[in-house]
Amino acid sequence: MRVVLQPRTLASALRQLMMVIGLFTIVTAGGSFVPNGAAAEEPSKADTKAPHVLIKTKFGEMEAVLFPDLAPKHVESFLKLVKSGFYNGTIFHRIIPGFMVQGGDPLTKDPANRSRFGTGGPGYTVPAEFNRVAHEKGILSAARTADPNSAGSQFFLMVDKAPHLDGQYTVFGEVVKGLEVLDTIVGQPRDLKDNPLERIEMTIDVMP
Repeated sequence: MRVVLQPRTLASALRQLMMVIGLFTIVTAGGSFVPNGAAAEEPSKADTKAPHVLIKTKFGEMEAVLFPDLAPKHVESFLKLVKSGFYNGTIFHRIIPGFMVQGGDPLTKDPANRSRFGTGGPGYTVPAEFNRVAHEKGILSAARTADPNSAGSQFFLMVDKAPHLDGQYTVFGEVVKGLEVLDTIVGQPRDLKDNPLERIEMTIDVMP
């Protein structure tokens, strides 16, 4: 006997089919929902080919993986500066608990420049490369002015979630080891301008 689906029955069947398709998407995405188009942009922490850097401070070391597939120009610039020793002797000049720590300003190498901390750069800018990676703890992102294409050498490391930054600042890496060091840095005493009272110098090296 041939069965003809009535409109309500057909709608019900379609809903069930969509539920199955949706379940399949969630399962194959590793148990979490992935928006359309996000899967191709999501960085793989297991990608052993991605460059890693080691950020050394007096409180310990942090290892970060970079995302050249998501932000190629930012990663290229950052690696060039790291290899030249640009960051060595700079400090984390801005720390805000519950938010982030910021560094990468060459002016911070000289304590006499304290009033100008946060205004220095490499002498060039990098165009925005916004992506869908959320600003969560450990994320490495590029600092900039009000101009989206004004990123230079300064960067910040997230110590908590900040969804209002998503899609507004370029994420180009993530700390994969040493998050406790990040917690120690952001917990240091600071002045009214969020400058640490004591210098927190860094050196950054590309890992083999």
